[in-house]
This record gives sequence, C-alpha cells and structure tokens, in this order.
Amino acid sequence: MADKTNDRFWERLPLTELNEEQWESICDGCCQCCAHKLQDEDTDEIFKTNVVCQYLDCDNCHCTVYSERQKFVPDCIKVTPENAGDLVWMPDTCGYKRLAEGKPLPKWHPLETGRRESTAEAGYTVTGRVISEALINPDDLEDHLVSDDYFEPDEE
Repeated sequence: MADKTNDRFWERLPLTELNEEQWESICDGCCQCCAHKLQDEDTDEIFKTNVVCQYLDCDNCHCTVYSERQKFVPDCIKVTPENAGDLVWMPDTCGYKRLAEGKPLPKWHPLETGRRESTAEAGYTVTGRVISEALINPDDLEDHLVSDDYFEPDEE
C-alpha cells in the first residue's frame, strides 16, 4: 500500500473521485459528529451537547457499529461528497467539510502527520469530554448544552 502522506490524493482528487479507503481516511477521528445537537425550531440555530451516540467508543473514538450504523441509528447522517460542504453542524476542523470548502486539512490531521493519534494529541477528540446517551434521560438533553468551542483544545 502506498504511503498516504506522500500520495496527497486529497489535494489532487475531487471528493467524488476518492475510493472508499481514501474517503474514510479523510475522517480525522475526532468523533465530534457523534455528539447530539439540538436545533431551535424557530431560528434553525444549532446547539451542541456533550452527549454522544450510545455506539461510540469514547475512549478510542470509533463507532462500534460503523458498518451498520444506519441500521442501528436510522437518523445517523452519512457524510458523502455531495453533502460534506452542507453539514453546518460539522466542526470547522472536519476534513470532509474543509476539503468540500476548498480548504486544506489541519496540520494535525492524520493524513498530514501520518499518525492516527495526532487528532487526540492536538486535543480535538471528544475523549474525556462527553457522556453516552445511554446514561441520560433523553428529555434531559437540554441540560447538556455546551459552548461552540467546547471540543477545541484547552488553552495552555
């Protein structure tokens, strides 16, 4: 297999031309997309929560039912080349969103560093910042609202 960091396919190929392996590698593994959001019915404003899908392994930042996630969570939105630029609730650091908007990947992105753990090291994963939906009453989701910058690295 070719070294993905030398190939830099994400800079030369449109999202619609990526194969499955390339497409999946665009995900930085932050799992911020797995956190529930609430939308104001009147203003359409989106509010983040610190509550994640019950199928997210919060310690390792991966979905435990990934290949069948739509079966287990029918409203889990699958990011595609067609919708990647339109998902306003995705973090601004999201590789899919950035590439769809014509922006470069963050310097800490695994494709840039060649290391999967670089997202966590940069402080962009949900690990240690979220709780599973299995542990709360769904009616209490509003009690778990967080600021827009909640999933950004802590200032040092």
